[in-house]
Amino acid sequence: MEIEGRRIKVGVSPQIAEAVKRTNPFGRPGTPAEAAGAIYLLCTQEADYISAQVVTVDGGSH
Repeated sequence: MEIEGRRIKVGVSPQIAEAVKRTNPFGRPGTPAEAAGAIYLLCTQEADYISAQVVTVDGGSH
């Protein structure tokens, strides 16, 4: 990616991507839509009594 004339690497290295495949129960990284699902859940009326929690969206890898 180029920002203000500087080339900046974005994304994850192939080594990190492979480590995610090996350690994640789904065998792949999550998608932005899957991560958004957690945000959506917290925006529903059913979640109105949830407070002061940390929600980890990692596909069960931790």
